[in-house]
Amino acid sequence: MALLGAFFFGFVPMFVFAAFVNWLDRYEKEPKLLLGAAFIWGVVIAGGGAYILNTVVGIGIYSITGSVSAADTGTTSIAAPIIEEALKGLAVLVVFFLFRKEFDSVLDGVVYGAITAMGFAAIENVLYIYRNGFQEAGWEGFWTLVVIRVLLVSWMHPFFTAFTGIGLAVARISRNTLIKIIAVPAGYTVAVMTHAFHNTFSTVIGGGGGFLMGLIADYFGYAFMVAFIIWMIVHERGILKRQLVEEVNNGAISSKQYNTAISFFQTNVHLSALTSGTFRTTSRFYQVLGELAHKKEQRAKLGEEGGNTKIIDKLRSELLQLAPMAKA
Repeated sequence: MALLGAFFFGFVPMFVFAAFVNWLDRYEKEPKLLLGAAFIWGVVIAGGGAYILNTVVGIGIYSITGSVSAADTGTTSIAAPIIEEALKGLAVLVVFFLFRKEFDSVLDGVVYGAITAMGFAAIENVLYIYRNGFQEAGWEGFWTLVVIRVLLVSWMHPFFTAFTGIGLAVARISRNTLIKIIAVPAGYTVAVMTHAFHNTFSTVIGGGGGFLMGLIADYFGYAFMVAFIIWMIVHERGILKRQLVEEVNNGAISSKQYNTAISFFQTNVHLSALTSGTFRTTSRFYQVLGELAHKKEQRAKLGEEGGNTKIIDKLRSELLQLAPMAKA
């Protein structure tokens, strides 16, 4: 029962949080298959690989120093942040190289980084809740670790790895060669440093006070990331406002559809589409509008990039088919 409970509290909250992150990507959502693959990567490749490599490093440090404390500190504060952020970041790197056309904005980098990290957090939470919680202190330890891992520090791994995603996204959309070169290592470095700070801070101070101070520091970081995400959403809305005016002027979409497309909340439209049987058509219509706006923005900034005009023409063709049936 305890192991099943650990899997439940490890995975179910992370599925919910992943759905929330996907919801935040208001205007041009990523393919669900890619998001699912990123989550699984976090569980299997990042989670499994980190467990093996962290263990090997810990054993190596102990064999050299003969000190359990040195092995724990070296692994927790130095090795784990480097290893875990590298393994999580690799998933975003795969999307960056193999699915480049899906990598349209800085927010996309945050989404892929966060979703991968949630997969990692899910399997790590299972381990902590069962091994460090139940096996060490019974059900009291189980529930204590549920509160800490699921409620209090649930966003730490997505927060860390989002910086790697931001670095890759900046490299993807920037025209400046120097920025392209430094953005990726800079993003990964910030991910490692924030991870190392989290792992070290409460340990150095120690006790409940150290945990509380570490938690306060974490939440300052979360607040910064929330503000950054809101800024990115507003920025993406600006892209749609700019790039879809042409579609209104040439009669491809109506003014009402344009206003719905740039709205942060489209709940009423989707509910109306659901009751009228046009939900899939309407959802796809507004997804196409988001993709079209971003591709037009990319063409304006980066040129053809190996086929932007062709993609835009294809999206416009689909748009003309969907527009008459889509709710506004």
